[in-house]
Amino acid sequence: MRLIEVRLYEGPNVYRLSPVVKVEVAVGRTHAWHGSRTEGDETLVHLARTVPARDWPDPVADIVAWTRRLRADHGEHAGPVEVHRATDAGRWVVTWPWAGAERTRAIAEAAFDLAARSVSAARHVHLTGTQAGVVARWTARIAEALATPPSWIRDEERRIPVISITGTNGKSTVTRLITHILLRAGHRVGTTTSDGILVDERIVDAGDWTGPGGAAAILHRSDVDVAVLETARGGLVLRGMGYQSNEASVFTNVSSDHLDLQGIHTLPELAEVKGTVCRVTKPEGWVVLNADDRFVVALARRVRARVALFSMDPDGSPVVRRHRRTGGRAYGLRGGVLVEWEGGVPADIVAVTDLPVALGGLARHNVANALAAAAGARAMGATLAQVADGLRDFRPSADLSPGRMNLFRVGDRVVIVDFAHNEAGTEAILEVAAGVARAAEAVLGAGVPARDPVTAIIGTAGDRPDDTLLGIGRIAAERADRVAIKETPAYLRGRDRDGLVALLRDGIRAGGGDPGEVPVYEGEERALEAELAASDGPGVVVLFCHAERDAVFALLARMGARPVDVSAGLAGITSQLAAPDTA
Repeated sequence: MRLIEVRLYEGPNVYRLSPVVKVEVAVGRTHAWHGSRTEGDETLVHLARTVPARDWPDPVADIVAWTRRLRADHGEHAGPVEVHRATDAGRWVVTWPWAGAERTRAIAEAAFDLAARSVSAARHVHLTGTQAGVVARWTARIAEALATPPSWIRDEERRIPVISITGTNGKSTVTRLITHILLRAGHRVGTTTSDGILVDERIVDAGDWTGPGGAAAILHRSDVDVAVLETARGGLVLRGMGYQSNEASVFTNVSSDHLDLQGIHTLPELAEVKGTVCRVTKPEGWVVLNADDRFVVALARRVRARVALFSMDPDGSPVVRRHRRTGGRAYGLRGGVLVEWEGGVPADIVAVTDLPVALGGLARHNVANALAAAAGARAMGATLAQVADGLRDFRPSADLSPGRMNLFRVGDRVVIVDFAHNEAGTEAILEVAAGVARAAEAVLGAGVPARDPVTAIIGTAGDRPDDTLLGIGRIAAERADRVAIKETPAYLRGRDRDGLVALLRDGIRAGGGDPGEVPVYEGEERALEAELAASDGPGVVVLFCHAERDAVFALLARMGARPVDVSAGLAGITSQLAAPDTA
């Protein structure tokens, strides 16, 4: 038996909606996970499902026995000790509630050590002198340990309402949209995103604050009256949520991203982890689910709150039609208009052509994000008129939504700076680029037939699985006319640079591109500068920007780039590109 980890969750997590300790061990033969990300029996493993005692291997049963004995000896009786199967073959997870961090960790380490030494936990069994000495040492250590309580914020300690946003793609944009709607509706809004902690859309602390630390920072402030909290996978699997419950939650989607980390290999498992955000929503609250994502909408059976669904095809979705027939709240796109259904009655919200974030409907992923944001804002009490006002006013600019579909004009070229970092994000932003290229070609002169050329500068973090890296390269080669690779040394995350580039190149080859013609640059600023210098003809350049956003924006400013106002959609973009570039 081998110890994988002892982890203390400070708040709600995939196993329970309260603090628990997780002891993960490997028993017997183990091997690396392999299988389908979406289909097959291997996706049926439910991380939170408990395993009956008859199915425990002996070493795991010994850990449970010692845990129960040591907890009882030191006055801990709250909650049962439970066993779960991990996805990885041969791995097991033991969990139980905790109240004191140091003491709990000592109990966990002692239970594993004593079980690994085959020391019996039965009180009537005679121990050897050596075994008795080990037990005595652990007992003393546990007795001397501190008992720092969990840091989560209980409901009675929280004074403001919370809406939590999770998902693979779109959660930052949805968080920003909801924030903007509520701010214009008169609220003082505290927000956490992967860009930082914001108060009324102003960053007060830069950095990735999508975990429990960011939530605590907002919930302890006295200058906000509502919290809009982006909640990422990392915080959920490493520490749990930082608060006991929320009034509303939004789950945008799941796609292949951050897989093969912390034992999460499939989309159903990823949905189960992220679904913690929805499972804590209060019964009188609202859970907003993407009905177009089967792994997300399946969560409707596991939440205690009311459910609102959103869909890009509300009339074609059997799930949404059934939900509407039974009087449920739903949001969808019908005839180019965002619509809310309540009690079976439709109400128009706003036309897609009036949404700057949607580029006149070209950015379909942002139409879906607008639907999610509308549902989320309504769940927090905004009126339909306030939702429409906020959506009309929000722009995907470097100020309001930095690094999310920011468009600039540099001479006869359009530069799109975006945070795309997985296959779904790559498809979405290159679909936008193709549409912008068609608009640019109409006014900036001859490119390839039907549109100007698109250059994709791709790259992502090294902790993505091989199939994700291959997919990004393949999609870029299929959708763009030219592909370049940018390296981001700070985001290698354990993978070597040559290996990461090789997988992207293999994906490019699979997409019909020639890897030998793909330049590789170190850094995002250098990559963009080089690609803009490589040609002065019309075109669209898409930069996947993850680490050097400020430097990239500074470079564009030095080059005289002008932000493209997307408020009038493609027609407005076309008119701006038709105007002489006086920069």
